Amino acid sequence: MWSLRRREAPYRERGVRSLAGVDEVGVAPLAGPVVAAAVIMPEESAIRGVNDSKQVLDPEVRAELARAILDEAVGAAIGISGPREIDRINIYWATLEAMRRAVSRLNPVPDLILVDARKIPSIDIPQEAHIKGDEHFYQIACASLLAKHFRDSLMRRLDLRYPGYGFANHKGYPTPEHRDALKRLGPCWLHRRHFRSVANWQQETMDELWDEPVAEAAAETGVGPVAENEALSPAEI
Repeated sequence: MWSLRRREAPYRERGVRSLAGVDEVGVAPLAGPVVAAAVIMPEESAIRGVNDSKQVLDPEVRAELARAILDEAVGAAIGISGPREIDRINIYWATLEAMRRAVSRLNPVPDLILVDARKIPSIDIPQEAHIKGDEHFYQIACASLLAKHFRDSLMRRLDLRYPGYGFANHKGYPTPEHRDALKRLGPCWLHRRHFRSVANWQQETMDELWDEPVAEAAAETGVGPVAENEALSPAEI
């Protein structure tokens, strides 16, 4: 955690007082949304155990860290892009759109945004992209943990709406359990139909059961209202 904070010291020395981190989770899964988090942590914040969400494997530890982050955060927001939007504009643009939505909900507006590996389109706030930023910057690591915690909560709730696939276990990632369920059941509404592993199977007609689980996940994780379904076209992005 201290090494992550040291990387941010030069920004503070330059007079950047309000520093935000942005990261995403959910690019690789065959089902479910891509989720982005934006967070502003105070300069004095030093939550022990904060690291890139991929390094924090215990869900209970992640949940505790996410609660601590939200308790200290000056501002935090979540943006999502769902499976139909991912199919429509592709996962690359959908990821950027989820990030843009998270930043658009961030209050107060930060002086500078540190982003993991990407440049977010259509925002007026100064930003910097850093490869493996979630491993090097405290603000981005906090955003990574929030995004992972929210998406896991949402996928557990969506598992109740779309039973049989094991979403609560694999969170939509292409595990053997998930691939076996696809063979048995075919895709459901949550699946990204244009992903090769999903496109091989005929799409079943299922109702969209989306809004209520999103609201429930927001309530459980404490992140507040979630920005979604405000898509820009790829040309606008």
